[in-house]
Parts: sequence; structure tokens; C-alpha cells
Amino acid sequence: MTWFLDNVDYVWSLTLKHVWLSAVPIVLGFVIAVPIGWYASRHRRTRGLILSTGSVLYTLPSLPLFLILPGIVGTSVLDPLNVIIALTIYAVAIMVRSATDAFAAVSPAVLDAATAAGFAPAGRAFGVELPLAGPVLLAGLRVVSVSTVSLVSIGALIGVDNLGSLFTDGFRRDFQTEIVIGIIATVVIALVYDLLLVLVGRLLMPWAKAQTPDHDNPPLRQFFHRLSGARP
Repeated sequence: MTWFLDNVDYVWSLTLKHVWLSAVPIVLGFVIAVPIGWYASRHRRTRGLILSTGSVLYTLPSLPLFLILPGIVGTSVLDPLNVIIALTIYAVAIMVRSATDAFAAVSPAVLDAATAAGFAPAGRAFGVELPLAGPVLLAGLRVVSVSTVSLVSIGALIGVDNLGSLFTDGFRRDFQTEIVIGIIATVVIALVYDLLLVLVGRLLMPWAKAQTPDHDNPPLRQFFHRLSGARP
């Protein structure tokens, strides 16, 4: 606790960086994946290819991907953009399947009724399909958020500052307090993101039954699995 009080500004700075590095991929991943998922749900011939591609992308080890990206996009090794791009790829890979399932679950009878009511294809997609798919999309986004928060920590291994820096520095100095503080701060960010998504879901989808995060929450189980180092 003494170390934390003496270094609260440093921990806060790393926390803000961690929040930024995780928020951007979450938003971008959602924005990119939703239209892809909608397309896959309406074109069954390409659905398998799209979902398989997403699965392959998610199997890419994160650390090698962080190191390969500079040579592809022309950034420096220490550029935070590498982490953002890599985590956006993972976010899209997860979210595409959730989005596909969400739109595929919309009843064809409802779509036919919307068409008969005069909805154009774009209006039907935004005014009918998207609201009905909302609860499943929210569930997928919650998984994406906690997974992304945990994966950001790996960026510290290539020199991109975030709460993972407390892990690497703590292991290097064999200083457990620093590691514990980094873990707690990362968990808090994941919990805050999850809570915010639940609240936003209740606000935007009052017709859906939302659940508050708890110890049996699948997205949080995903988070602790990632934080434990399952992905190299």
C-alpha cells in the first residue's frame, strides 16, 4: 500500500493508457464486425468462410502479431498503434460470430412483415434487425471488452506502456506488490467496462432483459482466463 501511495500518479497514468488502448479496439471491432456479421447472416454461401476467417485470425498469437505489424503498416515497434490494430483484429474476430448469430436469430416472419410494411432494405436493417439483434450483440461486445482489456497488458512486453508494465517491472524486480496492483487495476477496468455496457444496453434496449455483472458472468470468466496468460 505504501508503494501505491508513493506512485499513485504513475499508476493512474498507466491506467489511462490502458483504458485508451482497450477502448479504441472495442469500438472499432464492434463497428467493423456488425455489418460483416449482418452480411454473413444473409448470405449463407459465404457465412462459413467469414466465420472460419475470424476463427483463424483469433488464433494468431498476440506477441508475434505486435512485432510483425510494424513491417506491414510502417509504424515503429514502440508505436501504440500496433497494439490497437492487433486488438481490433481480435475484437472483429470475436464479434463477427456473435453478430452473425444475432442477425441470423431474427425471425424471417418479422423480416417479411417489415418488408410488407414498406421498410426499405436499409431501413429494415437499422429499424428492425439491429434492435432485435441488440441483446445478442451486447453479449458479444461484453466478451470482446473483457478479452481486449486483458490482452492490452501484453503490449508491455514490446515497450508500450499500460498496466502490463506493472507486471513486467514487478516480475523483473520480484516485487509482488506492483504485480498485485497491476492485476487489481486491470480487473477494475474490465468490471467498469462491463458495467457500462450493461447500463448502456438497458438505456438503449429497455425491452430486453439485461443482467448485471456477477461472479458467474461469462464475459468475466473469459477475462480471468485471458489474464491468466492463456494466450502467448
